[in-house]
Amino acid sequence: MSSAAAGWLQLGLLVAALGACYIPVGNYMAHVFTTDKHWRVERWLYRLVGINPANDQKWSSYLRSMLAFSLISVLFLYGIQRLQAHLLLAEGMKGVPPALAWNTAASFVTNTNWQNYSGESTMGYLTQMSGLAVQNFMSAAVGIVVAIALVRGFMRSKTDKLGNFWVDTTRITIRYLIPLAVVGGLVLVAAGVIDNFASYHTVTTLSGAHQTIPGGPVASQEVIKDAGNNGGGFFNANSSHPFESSNPFTNWFEIFLLLLTAFCLPRTFGKMVKDNRQGWALLAVMAIIWLAAVGGISYFETHYGVGGATAAQLAHGATEGTETRFGPVGCSLFASSTTVTSTGAVNCFHDSLTPFGGGIAVFDMALGEIAPGGVGAGLYGILVLAMVTVFVGGLMVGRTPEYIGKKIRPIEMKYAALYFLTLPVLILVATGLSIAIPQSRASILNPGPHGLTEILYAFTSMANNNGSAFAGLTTNTYWYNTVGGIVMLLGRFAPEIFALGLAGSLARQQPVPASAGTMETHKPLFVGMLVGVILVLVGLTYFPALALGPFAEGLH
Repeated sequence: MSSAAAGWLQLGLLVAALGACYIPVGNYMAHVFTTDKHWRVERWLYRLVGINPANDQKWSSYLRSMLAFSLISVLFLYGIQRLQAHLLLAEGMKGVPPALAWNTAASFVTNTNWQNYSGESTMGYLTQMSGLAVQNFMSAAVGIVVAIALVRGFMRSKTDKLGNFWVDTTRITIRYLIPLAVVGGLVLVAAGVIDNFASYHTVTTLSGAHQTIPGGPVASQEVIKDAGNNGGGFFNANSSHPFESSNPFTNWFEIFLLLLTAFCLPRTFGKMVKDNRQGWALLAVMAIIWLAAVGGISYFETHYGVGGATAAQLAHGATEGTETRFGPVGCSLFASSTTVTSTGAVNCFHDSLTPFGGGIAVFDMALGEIAPGGVGAGLYGILVLAMVTVFVGGLMVGRTPEYIGKKIRPIEMKYAALYFLTLPVLILVATGLSIAIPQSRASILNPGPHGLTEILYAFTSMANNNGSAFAGLTTNTYWYNTVGGIVMLLGRFAPEIFALGLAGSLARQQPVPASAGTMETHKPLFVGMLVGVILVLVGLTYFPALALGPFAEGLH
């Protein structure tokens, strides 16, 4: 089978599998958040931590609960890293240095999973399981429940209550994320991904050299890393390591996992607001942008004559940094899918992507990862942009700015503007400082346009909770560990603060009945407008930086 045919087959099966899951998985998640029944294990947990599940919280209380939970998570994860030398299953690993421990704690709690370390030489098994893997569950849960709180803002009226953070987080973790991880973990183990507590052992190779072979509970962490859009690899090579992804099937399955929940959440939204057409419209926008990303990266990675890349022409594809088991097509599908979501997992070396292929990956993340985006983060991100589109459309044609029965007033637009402006400010300011300060500039190993691209990619990845990297940049330094941790925290929690504030404002409104002046937000016209607003906003914001980086490199 040719490379192109294999690519089309993988993409076709992926679309079919996601399509089959859209309605049942989306409906199930809607049921999780709307049912009045509590499972016995949930009631036990509520009593253990002193939570009244019947207590509805204001948006401000919901926000404080989310921030308090995240703060405790950061402190716990920082502590277990610093103390890991004294813990069980340390596998001889020392305590993680303070700056790196801070960066890693901020990274995993924010669902970014940016890694300035090699997992097999830095983290013991207990740190991986009880620290990193736990945050893979909890950070995903937090993203989903913030999105659900925003959905409740459309559902409810004349109230300032959005639900209960502790109940929402408990339910989505116990009823959805854990079962998904168990089933997915069994599939990965059956397909050859390792999951054990085997100690590191040294073997003698055929050439007489010695090599250390690690073990570890990999499959159980791998599945939630992808399904929760986290991305942190157990090993430094991430999903190109044969212990994390053993064959083309596991490669395909991991792509399916990282897209599943984010693509099904629009159905959850449509079900909860009692208009499934709205979910289909958001899904169409997400699918259009994702397929464009897949096609763009695939084109530049397989049409090796573009840009006159001699080595790529001789290899019949851009194969540098590409795992030979998957090839340029498998690399392109994985890279595009992981950068339009906030996953950050990689199965090839993103720094070795062609200039335009790498530029598309940066652009994917700069979109705010809304197509379909991270679990939860993609939904609340695209809902904010949908409201911006309604407002812009109203200004253009004189229609009433309403969305799902709620008026888009100046207060809602202020929250939306703050949401949208946060990430560009963080990314561009941090990138500019890293270029201007001599100590941070010393981390650039590839001067010129590619060096700028590497820094831009790094902070775009961190601010958008992605976690993938152009590895030609030395980031395990005091500057990048410290500033990167701050960027990740602000990039995660500032938009969530504005999303919850927006939800509270919407919930207090009286629903507005649709009229002749109401824009129909489930029609193809609105889908096209929303795609256009997304591309124009991002293009105008990041075009100068992209022009100086990947575009300049590609046209050189």
